[in-house]
Amino acid sequence: MQTNAASPSLWTATAQVPSNPPLPGDTQADVCVVGGGIAGLTAAYLLLKEGRSVLLIDALDVGAGETGRTTAHFFPPDERYFEIARRFGDDKAAMLRDSYEQATKLVESIVQSEQITCDFRRLDGYLVPAGPGGAAVIDKEHAAALKLGVEVTRLLRVPGLEWDTGPALCFHRQAQFHPVKYLAGLLRAVKRLGGQVHGGTRARELSSSAEGITVTTERGNIRARAVVVATNTPFNTRVVMHTKVTGYHSYVVGLKVPRGALPPFLLWDTGDPYHYVRLDAQEGEQSHDILVVGGQDHKVGQDGTPQHRYDELEAWTRQRFPQAHEVAYRWSGEVMEPADGVAYLGRAPGEKGEVYLITGDSGNGMTHCTAGAMLVADLIQNRTNPWVPLYNPARKPVRSLGEYMLEQANTLAQYADWLQGGEVSAPDRIPPGEGALIRDGLKLMAVHRADDGKLTFLSAACPHMGCAVHWNSGEKSWDCPCHGSRFDIEGNVLHGPSAAPLARMESK
Repeated sequence: MQTNAASPSLWTATAQVPSNPPLPGDTQADVCVVGGGIAGLTAAYLLLKEGRSVLLIDALDVGAGETGRTTAHFFPPDERYFEIARRFGDDKAAMLRDSYEQATKLVESIVQSEQITCDFRRLDGYLVPAGPGGAAVIDKEHAAALKLGVEVTRLLRVPGLEWDTGPALCFHRQAQFHPVKYLAGLLRAVKRLGGQVHGGTRARELSSSAEGITVTTERGNIRARAVVVATNTPFNTRVVMHTKVTGYHSYVVGLKVPRGALPPFLLWDTGDPYHYVRLDAQEGEQSHDILVVGGQDHKVGQDGTPQHRYDELEAWTRQRFPQAHEVAYRWSGEVMEPADGVAYLGRAPGEKGEVYLITGDSGNGMTHCTAGAMLVADLIQNRTNPWVPLYNPARKPVRSLGEYMLEQANTLAQYADWLQGGEVSAPDRIPPGEGALIRDGLKLMAVHRADDGKLTFLSAACPHMGCAVHWNSGEKSWDCPCHGSRFDIEGNVLHGPSAAPLARMESK
C-alpha cells in the first residue's frame, strides 16, 4: 500500500484500501473534496447521503496520508478540558465535549450501518500523571470534566496493570478502531452512493468565479459549487492559516505482548510531550496482541536523526509493561497542532467562494476530523451547527501573546539556514541512502546519495515560503522546519502545505 512515509504502520501492514484511478480530465460536481483521509471520506459520505454529487481527489490515494499513521483512538482533548474552559469559557468547552461525543457516535453508527469490520470498540480511557505537577493536573481536569458533564471517575490507579500509575481519571466509553479497515469500508460506501474517487491527482490551486470554484489539478480542472480542503494542512493558503497551525512529528512503537496479558484499554499521561497507549488485539491464530505506544513529538524538520525517539519510547514502555516482548512496528506521523488547542473546522478565511477547511487536528485526529466533516456538511447544506463559534478558522488564536510569539520566533529562526554553510562539503561525504545540505556559492542544495551511489540534486528551498528543508533519516524525506511540508528523494510532495515539488538542480 502506497503511503507518504517510508515506515509501515501497524495499520498499513495489516489492511489495504483499494486503489483509485487518476482524474481522467475536466469535470464537475456539487462538491469537490480534496483529501482521502478520514476527514475527506467522512465529508463525502455525509454529503452523498444528503443527495449531493461529490468528487474526491487525493494526491497519492485514499489512506496514503496521516489517517493510516495515527494510533486511531477517540479520547478527550490533548489540551485538557480545564485549559479549554480557561481559554474559551465553559460554554465553548461544553461545545467541544459535545462535538467529541457526537463524532464518536457517528463513527460507531457508520460502522454498524455500513457493516464495516474495523475492530471498533468502546472502552475506558485513563489519564495518568507524569512529571512535576502531574497530580495537580489530574485534580484540575477532574473538576473541569465533572462541571462540563463528562462521564468521568477518579481512581487511585489504573486497574488491571502491574504498573502503579498513581491517581487516574477514567473517561468512560471512549473508543478505538483499525483506521485503514475503516477507510476501506467508508470508501466502499462512498462509491455505492455514487461518489467519484480519484487517486494520483494533486490539487494545485483554487479559483473562484460567478460559476463556482475551480480546482486546478495535474490531471484537469474540477468545477464545483463548494470545496472541502481536508488535506491535514491547507494547500490553498500561504500565510492566513499557517501561523495558526504547527506541524509536529509523532512516533509510535508496536510491541508484541502475549494474548490476554493486558486488558483492552486506552491511556495517556500529563507529560510534555505526552505518551499515549492502546492495545490492539490480533486476529486469527496469533499468540500475541500489539501494545501501541506513541509520543516523543517534535517540530517537523527539527530532528534529522530521530531513531533515538523510538528507542526512548521502547525504554519507557518496558519500564511500565513487563509483558512487552519484541518490537514489531515502528512508524511516525505528522500532526498539525492548533495555536490554541482547538481545531480549525469550517469556512476558510480569505476565500471568496464556498471553501471549507478541516485542519489543526492535534493528537485527536479521528475525533476532530469526524466532527469537522459533520460541521462542514451542515454548512454546505445551509444548516445551523452549534459548534461553528468554537471551531471557526477565522478566529484569532486564544493563547497568551508570549506563547504565540515563541512559536513564530521558532519558525523565523529556521530561515537562518540560508546564511550558513552546508552540512557537508561534497556529495561523497554523504553516506549511502542518506541526504544532506550542500552549499554551492549562493545556492543551497538538498542532495541525496542512493545506495548505489546515484546522486539527486534538489533546491533546498521549500516552494511554500522558501524555508530550507532538512533531511529526515527516519522516513527518508526532505522536511520543512517552518510549516511542515515534506518531500521524497525526488522532490515530490508527500505532505503540504506545499503544492509544488522541490526544484531540480544540476551539480557543477
